[in-house]
Amino acid sequence: MSVDSREGDSPDTGLVNRSTLWAALGPGILMAGAAVGVSHLVQSTRAGAEYGFLLLGLVLLACLLKYPFLEFGPRYAAATGETMIRGYRRMGRWAIITYAVITAATFWVILASVTIATAGLAGVVFGVDLPISVLAAGVLVVVAALLGVGQFRALDLSMKIIMSVLAVSTLSAVVVAVVGMPDTQGPIWVSPDALWTAAGIAFVLALLGWMPIPLDVAVWHSLWTKERARDTKTMPSVKHAVRDFQIGYLGATLLAAAFLTLGALVMFGGTGFATTAVGFSDQLVGMYSATLGDWSRPVITIAALTTMFSTTLAVADAYPRVIAGIVREVRTSSPDTIDEPATTRATYALWLGIVLAGGWAIIQFFGAQFTTLIDFATTVSFLAAPVLAWMNLKLITGPYTPVESQPGRFLRVLSWVGIAFLVVFCVVWAWWRI
Repeated sequence: MSVDSREGDSPDTGLVNRSTLWAALGPGILMAGAAVGVSHLVQSTRAGAEYGFLLLGLVLLACLLKYPFLEFGPRYAAATGETMIRGYRRMGRWAIITYAVITAATFWVILASVTIATAGLAGVVFGVDLPISVLAAGVLVVVAALLGVGQFRALDLSMKIIMSVLAVSTLSAVVVAVVGMPDTQGPIWVSPDALWTAAGIAFVLALLGWMPIPLDVAVWHSLWTKERARDTKTMPSVKHAVRDFQIGYLGATLLAAAFLTLGALVMFGGTGFATTAVGFSDQLVGMYSATLGDWSRPVITIAALTTMFSTTLAVADAYPRVIAGIVREVRTSSPDTIDEPATTRATYALWLGIVLAGGWAIIQFFGAQFTTLIDFATTVSFLAAPVLAWMNLKLITGPYTPVESQPGRFLRVLSWVGIAFLVVFCVVWAWWRI
């Protein structure tokens, strides 16, 4: 993805300033791993299965117009040595409180959504016929055990391996499906009139809400950039931090198009989409095995499970760090009074327990409505997107970001076009609701 980027110098944070792309590489892959979850495995596949290639252009457009606001996360962290949470606090209490409200409204539902998909795949893989809440509890226990150790390096390495496996298997499935396209049934181009229904508009808004990932993940990325810097003892330059992001973002965008293509070529005109997590997971695995062959079913099943598990792991890791940072900044009289410390193990463990317990409670009471739960979470994220987009642009072009590290004219123009795009779709949603 080619965008303009002013390199800028790394801030003086006490870390060695020998920036290389390899040292910076990691947070972008974590972001991609968090993205390639429900939005790709579920929403993109549903888009292709129900509307053919009709929504492909809109998916790619959403990825392009959301790019600047997500890129500002690693850009700000590399330019200032701070997370965006500290940046919001510098903008004023109104900014940090706004972000806190948006986070509070979505974090349990988002965790529950990705955990349900992971639990459904686990049920398929292991052939376990248990209530989804029980399967989800098992997934969250494993997540708690892994994150309780607090080893960022292990999370970073496992995500790189898992994403490589998923990318190869998914792109292979697309190639095989395209080669066999003459054998597919029914048209894969659908009239735009199909979207002008209550169900169609609701689905488009939900699809765009998480495509390729909610905008608040820019904050997660800034946190992971600092964690990577602590791990490698190397603060990345703006150029390398942005390049790391671009690698992950381009991968997430291509995989979104790949999953939509698979849905259109393999599942379009089928018997309908399962509304339960286990049922959908079985359809997903069947889609792969139908294109690659029965031999691939075990491999793809494990790849899909590990991918969704890595998404759950990334989401569960990010929220305790985010919440701890929000609480610290809200309680701080001024962002200049103290340095921005790393989250302590005890604080991280406390918020991790609260986040996981709340996510499981959502699953317990609403888990039966799998697609409805996902649509709710994605719609909330979409409605919050214009606010977060404007805040991120204001921060990265404001006095708290060094001028030499601020985005160039192309990204600024693209940002305003993106904000207009997000506002228009929010107006469409309001009109549809009224």
